[in-house]
Amino acid sequence: MTDPPAPGRGDDRSSEPRPAGTLRLGSIAGADVLVSGSWFLVAALIAVLVAPRIDQVEPGLGGWKYVAGFAFAVILYLSVLLHEASHAWMAQRYGHRVTSITLHFLGGMTAVEGEARSARQEFWIAVVGPLTSLAVGGAALGLWFVTPEGVVRVGVEGLAGANLLIGMLNLVPALPLDGGRVLKSAVWQVGGSPHRGTLVAGWAGRVLAVLALGWPVYQEALLGTPPLFVDYLLAVVIALFLWSGASAAIVHARLRSRIPHLVGRSLARRAVVVPQDAPLAAAVRTAQEAAAGSIVTADRDGRPVGLVNETALLAVPVERRPWLPVQGVARPLEPGLALSADIAGEELVAAIGRRPAQEYLLVEDDGQVFGVLSTVDVDRAFRRRAD
Repeated sequence: MTDPPAPGRGDDRSSEPRPAGTLRLGSIAGADVLVSGSWFLVAALIAVLVAPRIDQVEPGLGGWKYVAGFAFAVILYLSVLLHEASHAWMAQRYGHRVTSITLHFLGGMTAVEGEARSARQEFWIAVVGPLTSLAVGGAALGLWFVTPEGVVRVGVEGLAGANLLIGMLNLVPALPLDGGRVLKSAVWQVGGSPHRGTLVAGWAGRVLAVLALGWPVYQEALLGTPPLFVDYLLAVVIALFLWSGASAAIVHARLRSRIPHLVGRSLARRAVVVPQDAPLAAAVRTAQEAAAGSIVTADRDGRPVGLVNETALLAVPVERRPWLPVQGVARPLEPGLALSADIAGEELVAAIGRRPAQEYLLVEDDGQVFGVLSTVDVDRAFRRRAD
């Protein structure tokens, strides 16, 4: 499964904090491979569940049967890692940055930055994981026929069964499963809206969560096996996982559907350009006469070099303003603070994410100042859309 995309960042992963409760094992294609603390619980559980089967084919191992069971858990999760690595490989092929692959209690998760740019990309990034699991399961199934009886054969049959099951279950068309993203890509392709596709697949995930919660009720009717306490417990855990993942996807889609309405030109404040050594009082007077909401400082050649901070300006007493150069309350125009006046939607959100600041200078293609964009105004417009 792939994680919801994160805002764009630089390439220095050494400064990125590792999620709490995870252990870094290394990296694959530049993506950190992390193991959640919950993995050790499921590995121990797998070891206990597999031990009787190992004891059946190799009696007399004693405590070593649990060691063999734990080794099987490690091999099984290596196949899960291969499943997630295929997601990462396909995402990177389409130009997305993959920050991490995390193995946890219920499998794995690949954190991909940026949204798929087409339904085709969405489909292939999602479907390659289950196809990899099915391929591993098929290969293990073929290997089973030539493996002599014993502990190794038990491991091979478990690897085949688990991967075939993982592959088929992940193709169920419901988020947060990979099949949910396949469904999203289909709705996107037909209807032209990725957000509508996410909503459809998210609601399918909620329906699947309800069905998973009721599994112990009809388990006996379908399989002839009365449910145990562990069946109820697993049903609750899986249902909560599906419901929370599907709900998060629905909320994410609703939020992202508002992003295209964020347009830099319509949100920018009118700005005046003044010499950086001009008195602050004169700069304020110029802004008031032009009915401008922002002040931009310029060097002797007329090039913008700073943005006046409103908070800093208001903190200067009126009687001191004639004696203080305007550059004294201006923030230098550092890289990333000057944006195209045509910036909008995803590009605008990504720019703010890469270089967080209170204000940004919007310029035309010829370098002329159009206005100043305040993150306060962007946030207000976003919330207005939310209401």
